[in-house]
Amino acid sequence: MSKTVKKVGILTAGGLAPCLSAAIGYLIDAYTRKAPDVEIICYVNGYMGLLQGKSLTVTPQVRANWKAFVEHGGSPIGNSRVKLTNVKDCVKRGLVKEGEDPQKVAADQLVRDGVDVLHTIGGDDTNTAAADLAKFLKTNNYDLTVVGLPKTIDNDVIPIQQSLGAWTAAEEGARYFANVVAEHNANPRMLIIHEVMGRNCGWLTAATAVEYRKLVARMNFVPELGLSYERREVHGIFIPEMALDIPAEAARLRRIMDQHDCVNLFVSEGACVSSIVAEMEARGEEVPRDAFGHVRLDKVNVGGWFAKQFAEMLGAEKTLVQKSGYYSRAAAANAADRKLIKRCAVKAVQCAFARKGGVVGEDEERGGKLRAIEFERIKGGKPFNIQAEWFLQLLAEIGQPVSAAVEVKH
Repeated sequence: MSKTVKKVGILTAGGLAPCLSAAIGYLIDAYTRKAPDVEIICYVNGYMGLLQGKSLTVTPQVRANWKAFVEHGGSPIGNSRVKLTNVKDCVKRGLVKEGEDPQKVAADQLVRDGVDVLHTIGGDDTNTAAADLAKFLKTNNYDLTVVGLPKTIDNDVIPIQQSLGAWTAAEEGARYFANVVAEHNANPRMLIIHEVMGRNCGWLTAATAVEYRKLVARMNFVPELGLSYERREVHGIFIPEMALDIPAEAARLRRIMDQHDCVNLFVSEGACVSSIVAEMEARGEEVPRDAFGHVRLDKVNVGGWFAKQFAEMLGAEKTLVQKSGYYSRAAAANAADRKLIKRCAVKAVQCAFARKGGVVGEDEERGGKLRAIEFERIKGGKPFNIQAEWFLQLLAEIGQPVSAAVEVKH
């Protein structure tokens, strides 16, 4: 069996998620159990390291210590955002020479390294890049197989039922806000905005709100002296998939502010981005974008935009915008994610020996079956189902009109 796969490569790419380090560890363990003679190398900084020929060898000592990877967040082998089909960007960054095809450079490096199977761990951008590379390899008769694992805390990869690291990110975001929310004591009429990651999908924002409310529900309160549940409650949730009636919501939130002296909002970083971008372009400002053409959300400041929209209408004396993204995405995987990551890693190794390429995940279009999903079916930007029963219940419990759950077409 080990004759069909003698050497494998692993890379992580895109933004961080609470699964990368654990996925590396579980892949190493799965190979060690199934075929300990298979060599493993890890490319440094994702596709960048592949183009540059920079890799690290998984030694017997590393294999013996594979559990250490599960204890940590981040990616010990490093990430980067590189799109192999964006030749201009690769040349500009010095990753390939003028006239070179990054995909061919990557393919030739894999051949030089003797790699039979490449495991890519990343989100939709990483795996669409992997799909492009897999297609190039097949078209040009390279005897190489690409097997991906689905990482994104946004949980927005089609048709992945549950992407790796998302559960942990929601739990960590909840812990983050459990401290931040106490800032309502710092000033009268406080507006606190918790900006959560999620470019096109509001799942993480909604799931974080659910996890946070679980934490609050376990706390004790003394309302007679201002220590009330209501002041720690989530008062509004705004995500990319929902229509936003600012005047109506401002009126509702103003009543909460008048009664409880504070308002706490959970906002997806991608909520109302089209409106913000339109305003920036109308002012003649350049909208910053990454190598994949995505708007740089860290530059457009969605949380600040929401603060500007609501502060005056709510009569807020002070506004605080806090982002939990970097805190959440660099965490170590929790128990639920570790279980899913391990299942996916074991399946990925099985697919490697079967030379079955694709992205390993629970295929929601195939009854949730764990399988190597065909690359051509992998897409980003899966919308969150705002008609999900648990989400509608969440809105009802916090007093936000369910009528607001009207899908916005992107």
